[in-house]
Amino acid sequence: MSYKVCVYAISKNEIKFVERWYNSVKEADYVCVLDTGSTDGTYEKFKELGVITAQKKYENFRFDSARNDSLTLIPPDTDICVCIDIDEFFVPGWSKILKENWRAGVGRARYRYTWNFNPDGSEGVVFMADKIHKFGAYNWKYPVHEVLTPTTSEDLKFIDLPSIQLNHKADNTKSRKSYLPLLELSVKENPNDDRNMHYLGREYMFDGQFDKAIETLTRHLKMPSSNWDIERCASLRYIAECYKQKGDKSNQEAHLIRAILECSYVREPYFELGVFYYENKQFLLSAFAFNEMLKIKERYLNYMSSPYCWGSLPYDYLSLCYYEIGEYKKAISAIETAIKLSPNDMRLTQNRQVFINKLNETKS
Repeated sequence: MSYKVCVYAISKNEIKFVERWYNSVKEADYVCVLDTGSTDGTYEKFKELGVITAQKKYENFRFDSARNDSLTLIPPDTDICVCIDIDEFFVPGWSKILKENWRAGVGRARYRYTWNFNPDGSEGVVFMADKIHKFGAYNWKYPVHEVLTPTTSEDLKFIDLPSIQLNHKADNTKSRKSYLPLLELSVKENPNDDRNMHYLGREYMFDGQFDKAIETLTRHLKMPSSNWDIERCASLRYIAECYKQKGDKSNQEAHLIRAILECSYVREPYFELGVFYYENKQFLLSAFAFNEMLKIKERYLNYMSSPYCWGSLPYDYLSLCYYEIGEYKKAISAIETAIKLSPNDMRLTQNRQVFINKLNETKS
């Protein structure tokens, strides 16, 4: 069977990304965009490119409403819908992979998503996203951090297509101010949804409302439906960060230890505990935390996976801990691993020489 694919999106003042986005999605049979009130020529540019487009302005904007309205632009003979944002772009060949792997009974597809990139161009946060879906079988729910929800009783299955690569390079000049009230609305509308409670607590932390963040994230941890250990671990880590900002080291440490107990197979809580001990000059404990972290060899692809835990930084910290406790050979070994991972970081090279000099002094 030959499947038809439609990429659809919502947009507002995205002129700087339009051509890059369009060039990455034009492999699709159809491309649709609902513009929500651009004033920078975005809407006109999409029309010029031949995109199926319409414009609708919202008095009280919410993402689920806009995305559901964008679904109405999709031609009725579409089989597979692909929802991506205008600041995202596919690696070429994605449409062929999708069509070759889609089959009857499939409702959703997961693909590899790079959410951000490090300053040196390497990948940052990477996880499997899932905004590819069967036409007519889903709509969107929640004012922000919206998710696809089934509109049919069919037993539809997921397929994993990690060879499809979507990249995200965000416009960091855009404000997040609308996120917080929309998350508050989402929790008000759906008080038993644990995911949005977690998101709301995290957003309070980003906004510097640390007491509210602690209260909300604690509520998340107490919810009966809060059972994803990686997300629970993240809530505990965020609570620890809030206590750090409040100057409460005891609670910061306690919540980082709880985060490890909650989910001992991810690196992030060990890393943050190692940094905590290092900053408080508890170098033996810091070295222990980093060594325990480095025993974890599998990186789980989720939005809470920190790229810093998989680069040179843990070995950098570990080398400094060893230096501080007089283990100079171990310090040199750790810094050499760090240099292999970040060969252009001159500070690491300089530190290695300091460690070598100190080791030689102890021998003379």
